[in-house]
Amino acid sequence: MPAPATAPTAAGAAGSSGKAPFAAATVAVLGSLAALGPATTDLYLPALPELTADLHSTAPAAQLTLTGSLLGMAFGQLLFGPLSDRVGRRGPLLVGLVVYTAASVMCALADSMAMLVAGRALQGVAGSAGLVIARAIVRDRLEGVPMIRFLATMGLISGLAPILAPVAGGQLLHFTDWRGTFFTLVVFGALLTAGSALGITETLPPERRHGDGLGTTVRAIGGLLRDRPFLGYLLTSTFAFGALFAYVGGSSVVLQDVYRISPQTYSLVFAVNSIVLLAVTQLNGRVLVQRFPGPVLLVSALAVATAAGVAVVLCTTVWDAGLAGVWPALAVLMGSMGVILPNANGQALTMAPHAAGSASALLGTGTFLCGSVVAPLSSVGGHPSATALGLIVLGCSLLALLSFLPLYRRR
Repeated sequence: MPAPATAPTAAGAAGSSGKAPFAAATVAVLGSLAALGPATTDLYLPALPELTADLHSTAPAAQLTLTGSLLGMAFGQLLFGPLSDRVGRRGPLLVGLVVYTAASVMCALADSMAMLVAGRALQGVAGSAGLVIARAIVRDRLEGVPMIRFLATMGLISGLAPILAPVAGGQLLHFTDWRGTFFTLVVFGALLTAGSALGITETLPPERRHGDGLGTTVRAIGGLLRDRPFLGYLLTSTFAFGALFAYVGGSSVVLQDVYRISPQTYSLVFAVNSIVLLAVTQLNGRVLVQRFPGPVLLVSALAVATAAGVAVVLCTTVWDAGLAGVWPALAVLMGSMGVILPNANGQALTMAPHAAGSASALLGTGTFLCGSVVAPLSSVGGHPSATALGLIVLGCSLLALLSFLPLYRRR
């Protein structure tokens, strides 16, 4: 399949503009569904040291709660994405949200680390329905630059989750224990279930569904994986997300244990970096994609992410810069993700109008699978390490850049 144009054509723009826009309530629900992943992973991060002590466990074991959630989100999308291509979007979405709410109750009541990890895995599988189906719904209705711009609008809403979640989690610890953070997710899941039931209509008509069973699904996924441009964007998104989740999974224990900051200070650091991500995401969607070719944006942002990884390593080895050196480098990393992820995902989805659910599932599975692998690596050996965090960020950023360079040269 040929690579898509880097700028919108007149036909593409007209085709997209001819489709009815989403209602404001639907936009809010879609943004909240996209926020489900960050809320699930980030809300309880300030409480990781507390729950580790309360359950008489270790830091690497506690980070498995993040790994379990990410693995669930990775493989759950392979279930819900193709399923939504076969039976429609709305039914699988509502089922997933109901199970997510029940899994959140299980996490809140866990009396052992094993039970908490299991609950987090189930939470991830069920919550993946919102992530993968929200992207598929957007692809059902939009394409090209309008789709990327709408993804940026969704990002404006979902971007509040990584800003507010750790702040809220840190403040919740003033009034409750770590279990209270999971009861908050119970409420969020219930509200999303109600909002989706009332605000989401079916966007995949029966004539566009793949109703021939598992074989059709496997062939659709196989065809996407054999498409070299799609695979290039998939790998770029996957490894970039790995760098992001190295930060998400490792920053809590590294910044609190290595640099001895409080949960409240950590939530502030995390919020500031998330604001950078949100601001650059909006800049990308509203300005950059209109002025620069997509490949130029991607290769530039990937180079910036790689430089941020180098800076973290240097600030923890060559220079003893402390938090004052590491924090700005991590903020730059987050900013680069505001360009990399929406452009790589948008270009990949543009190539799969015939199987938006399966394409969305592959994107989600790759990114969350990579994230689940790298998230606990900063505490390998039982001791958090800022240098290890920097090396993981650097390695993932380099892999993302190397995955995209063949596409860039081809352009």
